[in-house]
Amino acid sequence: MTDFKRYAVYFAPQPGALSQFGAAWLGWDPVAGGPVDPPEVKDLPAPVHALTATPRKYGMHATIKAPFRLDDGVTQDQLDRALGDLCATLSPVETDGIEIAQLGGFLALIPMGDTRDLNALAGHVVAALDSYRAPLTAAEIARRKPEALSAHQRALLERWGYPFVMDEFRFHITLTGRLTPEDARATRTALLPVMGAMLPAPFVIDALCLFGEDQDGMFHYISRHTLAG
Repeated sequence: MTDFKRYAVYFAPQPGALSQFGAAWLGWDPVAGGPVDPPEVKDLPAPVHALTATPRKYGMHATIKAPFRLDDGVTQDQLDRALGDLCATLSPVETDGIEIAQLGGFLALIPMGDTRDLNALAGHVVAALDSYRAPLTAAEIARRKPEALSAHQRALLERWGYPFVMDEFRFHITLTGRLTPEDARATRTALLPVMGAMLPAPFVIDALCLFGEDQDGMFHYISRHTLAG
């Protein structure tokens, strides 16, 4: 499939227990390109599909370079080759582990310990691939609700097409949409015994993936590139 309207660079777990659970939990498998039945998780405060409606279309991922349209004259193959060439020069990074935590009203997997190398990796990718990104339209800027951003975040949005990059970046793998504090606590408590053994320590980021957004707004896995520097 090549008829994508936007592209993104994501971290996505390698095939295995975590990626399989993530596809089922979110209800979308970006590799297979189709929906997945929800897992059995006891004592949730709401049905899985209601808890995960917002992040479903992206699949299980952490954003490195947020979704963007290709600039004029740029093809998917060119972007894919550029990402592969870039990853060949970058070294894997690791943190102490990864844990389920509440972040800005939703639940996510966030890294434990020192994240400076991870943050530097993300910033490098954002900058190195920015020439492939089409400038934001006025409508795209408006969808980011610039009035709710700080002056610094608005400047990042204008420069890089996304406000949460560089010093505003925080690596996270989204697990739910926005929840009440009570529902967030209950969902985390329900997920801990199910996901605990799947969460690696240390947590290693050793590859980046190219994803594409189809015409229905669902994201699909395109390729995985090993960090081989």
